[in-house]
Amino acid sequence: MGQQEKVATSLADAVGEEIGAFLAPVDAELERRYPGDPGTRQPVHTVYVPADAFAADTIRSWGDRALAALDEHAPDAASFAAVLGLDDDLAEPVHSRVRAKLEREPVEDLRIDFEDGYGNRSDAEEDEAAARAARLVAEAYARGTAAPYMGIRMKCLEAGVRARGIRTLDVFLSGLMEAGGLPDGLVLTLPKVTYPEQVAAMARLLDAFEAARGLEPGRIGFEIQIETSQSILGADGTAGVARMIHAAEGRATGLHYGTFDYSACLGVSAAHQSSDHPAADHAKDVMQVAAAGTGVRVSDGSTNVLPVGPTARVHDAWRLHYGLTRRALARAYYQGWDMHPGHIPTRYAAVFAFYREGFEQAAGRLARYVGRSGGDVMDEPATAKALSGYLLRGLDCGALDTAEVARLTGLTRADLEGFSAPRRGDLTASAR
Repeated sequence: MGQQEKVATSLADAVGEEIGAFLAPVDAELERRYPGDPGTRQPVHTVYVPADAFAADTIRSWGDRALAALDEHAPDAASFAAVLGLDDDLAEPVHSRVRAKLEREPVEDLRIDFEDGYGNRSDAEEDEAAARAARLVAEAYARGTAAPYMGIRMKCLEAGVRARGIRTLDVFLSGLMEAGGLPDGLVLTLPKVTYPEQVAAMARLLDAFEAARGLEPGRIGFEIQIETSQSILGADGTAGVARMIHAAEGRATGLHYGTFDYSACLGVSAAHQSSDHPAADHAKDVMQVAAAGTGVRVSDGSTNVLPVGPTARVHDAWRLHYGLTRRALARAYYQGWDMHPGHIPTRYAAVFAFYREGFEQAAGRLARYVGRSGGDVMDEPATAKALSGYLLRGLDCGALDTAEVARLTGLTRADLEGFSAPRRGDLTASAR
């Protein structure tokens, strides 16, 4: 035993109490504005379908068309891997999981579009389409054929279409209520947001609907689609998107990048409008920083290059989509928009390859962190959170299986969730 150290202090307890009282408002503000990730599943993509094209069999139809594209243009694991440049050890696992996913759950998130994909129609026609969308969504959830997440993209709250957007929202939500209530997977998208006041107005609309229908306040959330330059940098020089998140008063669930509207807003020529353009990277960087810690998820946009036509053209479009998706995943944009059934095979191929190729390393690092057994990387609590989040996302989408994760980590899903969403105080204390 060594010599016991003499501990000396100079500050009275009252000093610490005074500091605590001084920072109490800041503590409360941190908890309110930055609650952390909600810990729920985030879909890997959003598919949007014009309201007039949405039907009871849309989800199954997209899955069948995606499978048919695979059968025609890459009928086996080797040919699919050759198109995408997958390593040999990933070819079969990725191909088999993609096919299984397309058969079991081809679409993770579906948005019935009443905005650009639908256009301007007569009030009677849009009323009918909104009521029909509500009925079909309710029936899909009742039958167990719904996507995990479903909802609508309404028209924006700019003056010219505001009344129509509000009415469509009302008709759709009221139809769901009449059919039995709002499904747990309900998602709403507010497009072309320019000012935080438009977000605040959306929150007020939902306040009013909840009050009218006797729902719990705050029950309905919504995504904010970032498609204008003003949403990134406002007229006063502030980051508009950060103000929008807080203007939603806890209702914002996601920030979705609109590739083509945003690019056009900045004057990017059509040939160069893409999710990997420097202007797109800047916008998404700002979105990502603004959303960090708030519980609001960030989604990448889409590509408009469709995998249709001769096999060589399909392969080119697949490689482009696969590369853009992998690029987004590396930048922590875990969700994107898909425009065509032919995009789904490469969406899932990119996602599954991303999680499977890093699975063993991530699982090993987390296991060593838990066992305090060292290794060639010295990980901290924040990295353990990232490692567990990586594994959870892989499990949620079907890239990984519970058994193989447990085998390499020795952890249950509940254990992973504990690491993925530690309390703020626990995380900062353990990092010191």
